[in-house]
Amino acid sequence: MIQRSDTRLGIMLMTATTFVFALQDVISRVLASEYNVMMVVMIRYWFFAAFVVAIAARKPGGVRAVAKTKQPVVQIIRGLLLSAQINVMVLAFVLLGLVESHAIFASYPLIIAALSGPILGEKVGWPRVFAIMAGFVGIVIILQPGVKVFSPAAIVPLVAAIGFALYSLLTRYAGRKDTAATSFFWTGTVGMVFSSAVGVWFWQNMTTTHYFWMAVLCVSGALGHWLLIRTYEVAEASAVQPFAYLQLVFASMAGIFFLGETLPVNVAIGVSIVIAAGLFTFWRERRKSNAGLNPQ
Repeated sequence: MIQRSDTRLGIMLMTATTFVFALQDVISRVLASEYNVMMVVMIRYWFFAAFVVAIAARKPGGVRAVAKTKQPVVQIIRGLLLSAQINVMVLAFVLLGLVESHAIFASYPLIIAALSGPILGEKVGWPRVFAIMAGFVGIVIILQPGVKVFSPAAIVPLVAAIGFALYSLLTRYAGRKDTAATSFFWTGTVGMVFSSAVGVWFWQNMTTTHYFWMAVLCVSGALGHWLLIRTYEVAEASAVQPFAYLQLVFASMAGIFFLGETLPVNVAIGVSIVIAAGLFTFWRERRKSNAGLNPQ
């Protein structure tokens, strides 16, 4: 399959993706405070899977044509990674809150930069190494002060960041041969099977109000991952990755204004270093790309 590159559209899609993800983070945080995390994620995946199957059925050739892939192992791993990552990140919201969880989770673009070589075959030079080291310093600053120093709770969002970075890279890798519809189908169905196998053992009855918010969460979850898949399909990862930091901005604003959270000084300093490191990597990559297109 031939891939197009539309950076402007990719940026718009990434911005929309981060806003939708931030919205569902707030809802997940509220629901997971009342109910088991794995049950919340399971219900979300039920809707997600039903949605992707319905979309696939409307495509030429139906579900069978959309599900067809030459790389089923990659697609299955993608689905498993995302399902596990969502469970871990929602748990982090409950343990640490949106602001601190996202401050640590903001390191995932740097993890993508570090792993883009072995997974996507991209060259990892000294600028990326420098950025990754600087990002690590930022994470240490976020974690070090206070009672949560290197506690299991503080490690949870970092594990989620690693999982999401791997999922993002494999999404881009899968996009070289499969359409967005195919990746979307496998993301929903594999995640549904995995989350149901675990979450069904933790079922709890919900109130009418919480069922409504669960419905909103389901819709936003499906929309967010569709936008993400489309983002990596139309644009290069290096061109849109800096805009992924908007999720931190949106989620932190929501945590502060709607959930009464605060932004500690050490978190603000640490996340600034992490973002600066990521933007430096982006600037170097774009400069190198431009130099290759316009040799002197």
